[in-house]
Amino acid sequence: MSKAETTERDVAEAGEQLSTAPKEELPTSGGPALGVTGWIRWFWRQLTSMRVALILLFLLSLGAIPGSLIPQNNVDDMKVRAFKERHDVLAPLYDKLQLFDVYSSVWFSAIYILLFVSLIGCIVPRTWQFAGQLRGRTPAAPRNLTRMPAYATWRTEADPEEVREAALSMLRARRFRAHTAGDAVASEKGYLREVGNLVFHLALIVMLVAFATGQLFKSEGGKLVIEGGGFANTLTQYDDFRSGSLFSTDDLAPFSFRLNQFTGTYETSGPQRGTPRTFEADVSYSEGGGERRRGVIRVNEPLEVGGSKVYLIAHGYAPVVTVRDGKGRVVYQSAVPLLPIDNNVTSTGVIKVMDGYRDKNGKKVQLGFPAFFVPTYAGKGQGQMFSQFPALAQPALNLGAYQGDLRVDGGLPQNVYQLDTSKMTPFKDAGGQIFKQTLAPGETMTLPGGAGSVTFEKDIKEWASFQISQQPGNGLALAGGVAAIAGLAGSLFIQRRRVWVRAVRGDDGVTVVEMAGLGRNESAKLPEELAGLAATLHTVAPTAPEADEADERAEK
Repeated sequence: MSKAETTERDVAEAGEQLSTAPKEELPTSGGPALGVTGWIRWFWRQLTSMRVALILLFLLSLGAIPGSLIPQNNVDDMKVRAFKERHDVLAPLYDKLQLFDVYSSVWFSAIYILLFVSLIGCIVPRTWQFAGQLRGRTPAAPRNLTRMPAYATWRTEADPEEVREAALSMLRARRFRAHTAGDAVASEKGYLREVGNLVFHLALIVMLVAFATGQLFKSEGGKLVIEGGGFANTLTQYDDFRSGSLFSTDDLAPFSFRLNQFTGTYETSGPQRGTPRTFEADVSYSEGGGERRRGVIRVNEPLEVGGSKVYLIAHGYAPVVTVRDGKGRVVYQSAVPLLPIDNNVTSTGVIKVMDGYRDKNGKKVQLGFPAFFVPTYAGKGQGQMFSQFPALAQPALNLGAYQGDLRVDGGLPQNVYQLDTSKMTPFKDAGGQIFKQTLAPGETMTLPGGAGSVTFEKDIKEWASFQISQQPGNGLALAGGVAAIAGLAGSLFIQRRRVWVRAVRGDDGVTVVEMAGLGRNESAKLPEELAGLAATLHTVAPTAPEADEADERAEK
């Protein structure tokens, strides 16, 4: 055996069990066949290796990209339908690849489960092996310490036992696990590196469990509330609602809230004109029928109640409109929420009168009024009717008018902000055009033919849209994320290393001290640390004088 091979073998033996990583075994091409059991064992070792775990983690991240870019059925089925209408070629392909249901697809679930199994199969044997290392002792010093990456030696007149005792005390004071083995002291430090590695793997499992818990038990819904209106956390109160496959309506937290007032202020001048300065909803809420409390919901500052979070996500205006029939009777009066279409809160929507109205012949008829609202009107003849500022400086409401069948009784879902005119007839003005009129607050639009009137009341309410979310896995995911970062930092920045100190009496009666260090990975810090330890030990066991100096002292 060559000297290089001997050195490599000694270093390998000295560094045994510095890591809990399993030894990789590859199937040999020239040897006997592995058989079914052998191949299963080999496949399991590959699946539970760090390399495959990282590959699966990368694939999971890669697979989540379509879920962020392509509309999902469980998030917004309206967007999915719109996407399918616009992309006749891509939509069937996406359907086959389950790209509209990424997180519940077969391929994403397969990657998820394989990663989960891989991490568990990786961490369990490592944990047991590491526990065994903690119960055991550092291996005794190798025969030839000069072959270690870091090495120091000197001769001293101190006794070997005295040197070993001093080395043992010094190493333990530096938080090394040390013990005397024969003519040397063996010590080891940096176990937190492996602890960090195990914590990192365990944290990934916790995050996967948190993600699964959140997907299976989550609930999320939206609700538009007008000032003075409220919300109770029951399924029928939501405008839209989505939940995980294992969620039950019994899990909805019993709470309610009322929107007292919405406050929005904006920059009035400069390049930031129109930018929101204040955007908050003043609410009263109670949990489980208890005492009502006041709270303020701002953007990114949700109200936490009953294990749920109530987020403020949108805002708009709801003009109060009164509709009268030809005899002057009020058939409709309500604040009508309209949806903003630009940053200055230019808004559109529909006023629908479904019941109570009769025409001049006494026949039941439904009315529809397409509405276009601007909080700050530039004035007639000042271009298109778009708002100049998001606040209520000079509000105006433009209305059209239709009569007939709104088609709301057909059993099919209908967008409340759009008007289906397929079975409706527009009112016409004197010129034969569709009847329209722009109103200021307090003004009334009289319908042609004595059909009634529509009044734009001076009271203009504001509305706020809330998202109510219940994510049971969020806290677990946060804890897993923090633990993963801490574990990764420990595994990257802590070095596990061994230090040996040998003290033996030489043939001339002088003690020979040898110190050597070995780390799991090569690092410039190990020789520096060994030099520091050697300097400390040297104060107890200083270098012996050379032979000539010793003779001169003896003669004197």
